[in-house]
Amino acid sequence: MGSESFRAPSSQRSRAAPFVEYVAVFHLGWIVWPYVIYPRLTAAFQQETLAYAVIHLGIRTTFWIAPVWFYLRYVDRVDPLEYLKLKHHVGRGLLVGIAVTALNVAGTVARFGLPHPTMERVTWNSILGTSLLVGVIEEIPYRGFMLRKIGEWLNFWLANTITALLFLAIHLPGWFALRTFNTTAAITITVFGFVMGLVVRWSNSLWAAIVAHSANDFMSFVVFGL
Repeated sequence: MGSESFRAPSSQRSRAAPFVEYVAVFHLGWIVWPYVIYPRLTAAFQQETLAYAVIHLGIRTTFWIAPVWFYLRYVDRVDPLEYLKLKHHVGRGLLVGIAVTALNVAGTVARFGLPHPTMERVTWNSILGTSLLVGVIEEIPYRGFMLRKIGEWLNFWLANTITALLFLAIHLPGWFALRTFNTTAAITITVFGFVMGLVVRWSNSLWAAIVAHSANDFMSFVVFGL
C-alpha cells in the first residue's frame, strides 16, 4: 500500500456507504457492553472463572469478528483470510511480532523496572480474554479490516491515523462507564493502534500485529500489572 493518495475506482467508492454503516453500528453498538452486558455478566459470574471468560470471548467474537467475516464474504465477496492478511507471510508476521514484542519488553523494563508477577493476576479471563486472544479479536476488525478498507480511498498515513482514532473510540465507553478515563491512557492507546498499523504494513501480515498486541496485553495485565 503506497503512501500516495489516490481516487478509488467507482466500484470501490460504491462500497463506502455499507462500510461507513458498519463502522457506525459497530462503535455505537458496543456501548451496550459496558453499560448493559458487562454489569450483568459480572453479577452472574466471577471474572476469575472459566465461565466468564468463555462467555466474554463468545460475545466479543460474535460482535467483533463475525460481522467482518460476513462483510468480506457476502458484501465484498472476497476471501476473508486473504483480505485480512492472514493467509500469506505467516512466518514473517510471527517474526516481526516477536521482534516488536522484544522491543516492547525492553522498553517496559527500562521504564518500570523488572516485573513482580503474582498468581492473583492469573485468571481464565486475564489469560484468554484480555491477553492471548485479544490480538485476534481486536486486530481483525481494526488493522485487518478497517485499515485496509479506509486505505482504498485514502493514503496509508491518513488511513492509519483514522483507524487508530477509531480504535481509541471503541475503548471510550468502557473507560467512561468504569470512570477510568484519563488523557495518558487515551494517547497511549492511540499511539499503540498507530504502531500496530505500521507493524502490519512492514510485515504485510496481520499475524505481526496479533502477536505483538496479545503479548503487549499479557505483559501489561498479567506480568507487570499495569
